[in-house]
Amino acid sequence: MKKRLAIVGYGGQGAWHANWALKSDCIELAGVFDIAERRMNAARENNIHTYGSFEELIADESVDIVLCATPNDSHRQIVIDSLKAGHHVVCEKPVALSVGDFDDMCRAAEEAGKIFTVHQNRRWDVDYLAIQSLIDNGEIGDTINIESRIHGSRGIPSDWRCHKPQGGGMILDWGVHLIDQMLKLIPEKIVKIYCEITNITTNEVDDGFNLHITFDSGKRATVEVGTYNFLPLPRFYMQARSGSALIEDWQKKCRVSKLKAWCEKEVVPVQTAAGITKTMAPRDEITLDMYELERPSSDVHDFYRNLCSAIKGECEQKIKLPEVRRVLLVMEAAFRSAEENQVISVNI
Repeated sequence: MKKRLAIVGYGGQGAWHANWALKSDCIELAGVFDIAERRMNAARENNIHTYGSFEELIADESVDIVLCATPNDSHRQIVIDSLKAGHHVVCEKPVALSVGDFDDMCRAAEEAGKIFTVHQNRRWDVDYLAIQSLIDNGEIGDTINIESRIHGSRGIPSDWRCHKPQGGGMILDWGVHLIDQMLKLIPEKIVKIYCEITNITTNEVDDGFNLHITFDSGKRATVEVGTYNFLPLPRFYMQARSGSALIEDWQKKCRVSKLKAWCEKEVVPVQTAAGITKTMAPRDEITLDMYELERPSSDVHDFYRNLCSAIKGECEQKIKLPEVRRVLLVMEAAFRSAEENQVISVNI
């Protein structure tokens, strides 16, 4: 039997969830509620049941799961009230504006005996899965450095995402996804964080950032988001002990250069404007094996399939609360580093 899902917030992300719920093999859409009447009208036009209030929604005993898809500053109370009403809860990211608020939600879930999770859906992105598979199979050796970037050129969205009190800005919008991915790619203790933010299109919130993470083993990561980049840098770049990997954008395959031999008998110098160089001369097939990885398969429905199975006690949640909390700690340290303009020593 399918689990019944009710959605609080029928904006862009809430409507996205509703659309997929209508196609799901494990959940069915019970209805939605939004404080904006125009969005309620949009739901009715799509033949979706609407609740008269949030209180009516959480009072519906037929609902198994409540999804919170409202602006970031309203998550805490919606999540806690939904848990207290006896529902399992999914919250859109970022789950909270502080670790303290998140801890309050987790306590409410524990007291209610209900599952609480966060929609970190970018764990199902094909580009991320390609890098993860390369690390898992050890094909080019141990990781040295990973760079993860999302670059756009349209500035920050003009809705609540550009307002600080509502939790706007790119660290909380895209950063939460890319940091979550990075901590799965390099599951080690973080010891240093340095972050710079940009304010090219707005001064109220960050419209971009560059975050440097140093792990206990010496591995390094860069997470960067830009909204004023008319020529984007690659989506992923990875250095490893036996090669490198590159994904130009999320629609491209992962290109891999695997080291076969360190030295060549004869290196042909490269002619530059100011002279010749052997140090920067490109390698060829004598020392490198160059190829592309097939794009991994991914199914967006797997998030809810996992949640429904976890509710039935058949499996563990893929998105675990300690992992979510760790991402929040990184974001808090990133804001602090940017504000103080210095490297922050951490133990995360």
